[in-house]
Parts: sequence; C-alpha cells; structure tokens
Amino acid sequence: MQELESVAVGIAKEAGVLLKPHFGKIEVVRQKSPSGPDVVTDLDVKAENLIAKRLSTETPLIGFVGEESGNSNKKDKFWLVDPIDGTAHYIRGIPVCTTMIALIDKGEVVLSVINNFVTGEVFSASKNQGAKLNGKPIRVSDRSLSESYISIESRLDDEETVKKYLELKKVTTIFHTISCGYEYGLIASGKLEGRICINPYGDDYDYAPGGVLVKEAGGVVANIGFNSYNYKNHDFIATNPIIYKELTQGQKSILPVSPKLTL
Repeated sequence: MQELESVAVGIAKEAGVLLKPHFGKIEVVRQKSPSGPDVVTDLDVKAENLIAKRLSTETPLIGFVGEESGNSNKKDKFWLVDPIDGTAHYIRGIPVCTTMIALIDKGEVVLSVINNFVTGEVFSASKNQGAKLNGKPIRVSDRSLSESYISIESRLDDEETVKKYLELKKVTTIFHTISCGYEYGLIASGKLEGRICINPYGDDYDYAPGGVLVKEAGGVVANIGFNSYNYKNHDFIATNPIIYKELTQGQKSILPVSPKLTL
C-alpha cells in the first residue's frame, strides 16, 4: 500500500505542475448544471487524462473512474479521481482547489491523496498507515464542539434538514469553502474540526478521498445515523472523536446513531 501511495502522490504532483501555471487564468468551457460552482475547464479534462494515463502505466491491473470521463475501466479495485475539486475557485484564483485521488478496494476506500497544488500541500493516507502532510504525520484537533469550526454542506430543502442545520449553528462556528478536498486537509491537520454532509451536492469522487484521510489522522468518519461508513452514502460526519461523541451520543445529541439502522 505504501508503494501505491507513493505512486499516487507522484502523479498528483505531476497534475499540479500542469494546473498551477493556469491558476486564476483559465475560462469556463461548460456549465455542468445551473449551480454557479458546477463548471468545467479544459484543464479539468487535461489533468484527468494525464492522471488516468499515468495510473494506467504504473498500475495496469487497477481500474479507473474519473469525474470527467466516468467509468472508463471500473473493477473491484479502482482509482477514483477528481482532477480539480473546486474548479470555480481555480478559475477565480482562490487557493482552495485540489486534485484528489482515492483507491477503492472491494467497496472500501483504502488510500487517498489530496494535492493543494497552489500552496504545495500534499495530504496522503493509507489504511492503517496514518495520515501525512508532505510526508510528515498529522492529526485531527482535540477541540470540543463549543470551540469548533465545522463545515456543513446541505441543500436545506426540507424542514427536518433546516432544523438540524440551525441546531448545529447554535453550538459551532460554521466554516464553508465549497471545496471538500481543501477542507479535508484542514480537518486532518487539526485546523478545522469537522465536515458534516446532509443531503449534499457532490458525488463519490468529492467525498471518498477525505474519509480515509480524516480517519487515519485519528478522526471519526461515519454515515449519519450509523456507526460505520460507506463512501456511497453521502450523508456523513467527519470530525475528531470528541465532537463525534458530542454530536451522536446523549439525550441532547443532534445527529444520534440509531441501533436499528444498518448499512
């Protein structure tokens, strides 16, 4: 696994070399949906093609799924790639855009690399091997909920979800960049306490890489209502153990775990 992590780190850095010179200097070529941030540039496609080609060369027995190309070669074990997470930020010159690579093995995320190519911060993690920033170990914070900064991503399109959002807003400071990869790095390095998704906007490639990174940094990642995590379920909590306990246990818990629910 360490060898695969090194390969993925190297390839994510290669993508960064391609992307960084165009930061803040690239135009939209396609609007994927009516949502303002949901855009594509030529560099999204070029970066994904570069990553796909390099991974195919280095790991020919592992499949590939990318945000732009879709399921081109999916197997039980495959790479899941978001070439630019935060494309709208990339276009505007806001330095919270990343390249994300995850390795999925029989439905479990076992490796991730998140490259903030503008700042030169490369986060990586492999199952049971810990999390790193530029090769050095990192860990989630030990702050409590009342001290915390937490990102919340939600459509807020039903009464119960709005109620949960307002309850959370009362007990934490909400911090949100619209960039999953950037925020996962902050959580894993103890600068941000967590991320909560309730009926969010993204897809597998947005969330899968962060799960193993936060967990390997000593955090807890679990689907809302469950005590386990399936990356295909996009309703989840990713935070430090102290806050996870505060959010899910006790009579006043905002996001309790139900013993009746199973994944």
